[in-house]
Amino acid sequence: METNLLRYIWTNSRRDQIWMLFIILLSMPTYFMSLDLPKRIVNGPIQGTGFENPDDTQLFLTTYLPLPDWLTGGPVMIFPGIPMERVPYLFALSVCFLLLVAANGQFKLYINTFKGRMGERLMRRMRYELFDRVLRYPLSRFRRTKASEIASMIKDEIEPMGNFSGDAFTQPLFLGGQALTGLVFIFIQNVPLGFVTLVVVLFQAWLIPRLRRRLIVLGKQRQIEARQLAGHIGEVVESIQEAHVNDTSNLERAHISGTLGRLYFIRFELYQRKFTVKFINNMLIQFLAFIFYAAGGYLAIRGTLDIGQLVAVIAAFKDLPDPIRGLIDYDQARLTVDARYTQIVEQFHADDLLPAEQQKPDPGPVPPIKQGYEVSNLQVIDETGSKLIERASAKISVGEHIALVGAVNAGATHFAEALARIQRPSSGRIEIDGTPIDALAESVTGRRIAYLDGSTYFPQSSLFDALTYVLKNHPVAASPAGEALAPERKRALEEAISAGNSDLDMDSDWIDLKRIGLREAADLEQEIRRILVDVDLEADVRTFGLRGTLDPKVYPKLCEELIQARHNFRDRLGELGLAGLVEPFDPAEYNTQATIGENILFGTSTNAAYDPANFASNEVVRKVIAETGLEGPLFEMGKEVASTTVELFGDLSADNPFFEQLTYMEADQIPEYRALLNRIGAMPMSEVSPADQKMVLQLPFAYTEARNRLGLLDDELKAKILTARALLQERLQQMDEPPVNFYDPERYNPAASVLDNVLLGRISSGVAEGPERVTNAIRQLLAEMDLTDDIFRIGLEYNIGSGGKRLSETQRQKLHMARALLKKPDFLIVNQALNTLDGRTQKVILDNVLARSKGRDGNVFGVIWAPMNMAFADMFERVLVFKQGTLVDDGSPEQLQRESQAYRELMGA
Repeated sequence: METNLLRYIWTNSRRDQIWMLFIILLSMPTYFMSLDLPKRIVNGPIQGTGFENPDDTQLFLTTYLPLPDWLTGGPVMIFPGIPMERVPYLFALSVCFLLLVAANGQFKLYINTFKGRMGERLMRRMRYELFDRVLRYPLSRFRRTKASEIASMIKDEIEPMGNFSGDAFTQPLFLGGQALTGLVFIFIQNVPLGFVTLVVVLFQAWLIPRLRRRLIVLGKQRQIEARQLAGHIGEVVESIQEAHVNDTSNLERAHISGTLGRLYFIRFELYQRKFTVKFINNMLIQFLAFIFYAAGGYLAIRGTLDIGQLVAVIAAFKDLPDPIRGLIDYDQARLTVDARYTQIVEQFHADDLLPAEQQKPDPGPVPPIKQGYEVSNLQVIDETGSKLIERASAKISVGEHIALVGAVNAGATHFAEALARIQRPSSGRIEIDGTPIDALAESVTGRRIAYLDGSTYFPQSSLFDALTYVLKNHPVAASPAGEALAPERKRALEEAISAGNSDLDMDSDWIDLKRIGLREAADLEQEIRRILVDVDLEADVRTFGLRGTLDPKVYPKLCEELIQARHNFRDRLGELGLAGLVEPFDPAEYNTQATIGENILFGTSTNAAYDPANFASNEVVRKVIAETGLEGPLFEMGKEVASTTVELFGDLSADNPFFEQLTYMEADQIPEYRALLNRIGAMPMSEVSPADQKMVLQLPFAYTEARNRLGLLDDELKAKILTARALLQERLQQMDEPPVNFYDPERYNPAASVLDNVLLGRISSGVAEGPERVTNAIRQLLAEMDLTDDIFRIGLEYNIGSGGKRLSETQRQKLHMARALLKKPDFLIVNQALNTLDGRTQKVILDNVLARSKGRDGNVFGVIWAPMNMAFADMFERVLVFKQGTLVDDGSPEQLQRESQAYRELMGA
């Protein structure tokens, strides 16, 4: 990277900077005239100079050719001017002053806007270049680099440099031009005052930067501490589980507290020094004001300086501090951002970056690997000097099935990493089709070789995006529909090019179907499904689909089919053996398997305030139940529920299995409700405090008669609940955005899952394995209606969460394998990637992978597998045995069983 910030800015914005310099120079005459005009107004029409007689006039807008007299022989008049009397002349000059102010404002507006765009563009370029360097770091660099620190540097620490970039050359010229114009103007009015002003300004320029040197050092320290703070917070978030299971949360608090303390003292000293410098600077400026008022007033009284000149000097002085202060601030900013830039350049410097040509966009097609690997005298040494591989030589052909085995750190896993270019050879060579692997472009290794290990990090995305990530190597069309770029996208791409960013359009279609031999999206979906079956993940995806939600506006036809599935399910409850197991929701009936709160709500809330658990503190719901005469009976029911529960369960330990039957109260709440009952006794509800009312009302809203069986719900109370349901629905539907999607047998509920939409009811809590039986019945029904593919498609839209953490570890490892297979590589390198799966599942997946590699689905590829379970080595045609970093044996499992002592030791023979 360019090590000098100003040179970097000039190199990447030369044309813009020159144009800005031209505009600034163009603005100086109007600025000077705006300083001179007040003197003309005061001395002329206001004091009456030139209007001594009532009929006197002055010429307005007299214009001369702006050339020196020695060249023209005297003033050359272009326009003689317009004669005006005193009052019209005053107004004419005042209008001119207003126009000059507006012109100066327009210049400032244009200059600041242009500077802002230039700075933003340079900041964008700088961030992009740093991110580009991150993408070209050797992978070993990331083992000692915190991701959050890199993100903090690119996002936050570049920001001040972007702001400075627009000012780098224009600001000193603009402010210096204004300051110089003001100084020249003061000199023209009065030379002594001009000299005093010049001396004070020069003293400021000498003193202030020296006072600010310590600020630069403190700024560097603040930057380092803030970076470490971001890095440690990122580490804690990533490993939050460790803090909980090891009781180290207080250690982390102490660590953060220490960092925040150091940051506090640095920032406090920074503020103290900054405002001290500002105080001294302001005092010097006000000293000038004292000189102008005292000395200038004295000269005006003596008659040496006329009033108009004094007013003009004071007006010029009023505008003088801002550019001088701006120049001092500019110098401080320059030193600060230059120090930051130097730090960032040092931080992002790497001698072993991947050449940019290796990551050059390649639209393909990339030719397949024909021969395979040739490894000769390979040695791998890591950054600490440890020898990971001492010596290894082998030839591996396309289509071979090879197991890499060895004890821990024997070299097998490192050999797999070297074949995938995760580790770089320290000596020896690895060639693919006769070309050194380090010389191959990533378009070759990234598309023709698939690698996976035990790490399973996935960026937040849908399941489909996580799978197809490996197919997004280059845009395959200008836009998803193939039409011309929209104007806003075209403008965005042009701006990206201007900022030195990538000219590839992120909104284009990136999924390269032809690369894996497919024609259309439907073929891709079927291929994904076949692969997910092979890795034992397809059933999980269908489960995600049943849990997913649908927007009827986006999927109107599918929602109609699911409504029909709902009716079919209700009609066939007896046939499916679920007649007593499911109680459907009916708008006119009370559902005995649902809680009282769910019966009142009768829908799915999109606002947490309308969850039944929060009804007791929801003013709208409380008002509805009060108007329908339900609040009093529910309060009495709550007291009865609390009394009965405390009496029955009050003496049991918190881990007693009886508490599993309590859906409305936790075991640790029993002492609270015992105290509550003693506190309120037989008091009427109106006398009970609002807090106690909420505690009591929480219980009936979570009460289910069919499950809790306290005999507290009669027909009269059910009727009032149905009345409250209708009134609540009426009130909420009057809102602009109703917070609840209400149940309707003829409508699809977009806030509920697919499964809940088909069920639209509650499952009896008294039947063992009831939910499983109902779910399986719904699966069967959807399959009969040919909706399984649709459910699978919904499952592919499942949000896997940050880092893929909404999936289990085994699901993430299966997903990793699935997308490696979707790539249809020439070589699949598996480096202990399925270590969380049980042995039977690993074997099933391995069998399916080997079957696919032999061309079962039309693609023959080599498999290089470093298994955790050595027993799987017998499933491969060839085994490479590693011991103490050296490849010691190479042959078939049968041969090695006979001839290799190292292999027999590993296999336990």
